[in-house]
Amino acid sequence: MTNKLERLQKVIAQSGVTSRRKAEQLIIDGKVKVNDEIINTLGSKVSESDKIEVNGVPLEKEAPVYYMMYKPRGVISSVKDDKGRKVVTELLGGVTERVFPIGRLDYNTSGILLLTNDGEFANLLMHPKHEIEKVYVAKIKGIPGNAELGQLKKGVKADRDVLKAVKYNILSTDKTKNTMIIELTLHEGKNKHVRRMMEGLGYPVMKLKREKYGMLTLQGLQPGNYRSLTPKEVKQMRNEAIKIVE
Repeated sequence: MTNKLERLQKVIAQSGVTSRRKAEQLIIDGKVKVNDEIINTLGSKVSESDKIEVNGVPLEKEAPVYYMMYKPRGVISSVKDDKGRKVVTELLGGVTERVFPIGRLDYNTSGILLLTNDGEFANLLMHPKHEIEKVYVAKIKGIPGNAELGQLKKGVKADRDVLKAVKYNILSTDKTKNTMIIELTLHEGKNKHVRRMMEGLGYPVMKLKREKYGMLTLQGLQPGNYRSLTPKEVKQMRNEAIKIVE
């Protein structure tokens, strides 16, 4: 946050505490204090010097940071795990800010994972109806035919969901091992989307990697490595998400 005045709900969302919409509800419910005074009017503005409390907890004012990680398999996309498994934040050596992952990659899925302390940015990228394009590469057991592959774009029923791919591209097939490697492009990101979609067709995923997130790729990173996003990349991702949502 800079020295200029910012809307209170925006400052709360940027801190990573919650989304802007939930921050607005907290304000309405009288759960937010500024300089020890309850603020329940939307549109109130604050400066960097103001003391803000949400549900009695002081808001920590950190400069926003943005990282891209090549998440390896066998790591949880979380800041903690009640089963004691390794979490992605343990791989961020030297990062002092309280960052969290934007969305998830399954325990056994590798690839691009974004982390930030900017809650507003995270919620923008995870907009429930219009998510940024993501590209996955999956190795599957079995070799589906054209009719079955066409079902990916029409939608595959899994539990109460209909899971779709925007497009697909067959990278290779191995008739001896009865496997296929396929590239899948998604716009939405439901829980275990690719795995459930392929299992719904009868072709379980053996290995899965997210290779692209919007305009970001894994170029230059090895599993377990991470880097800061450039200001230009942050701006491009934000603009892409805003354009999609609007």
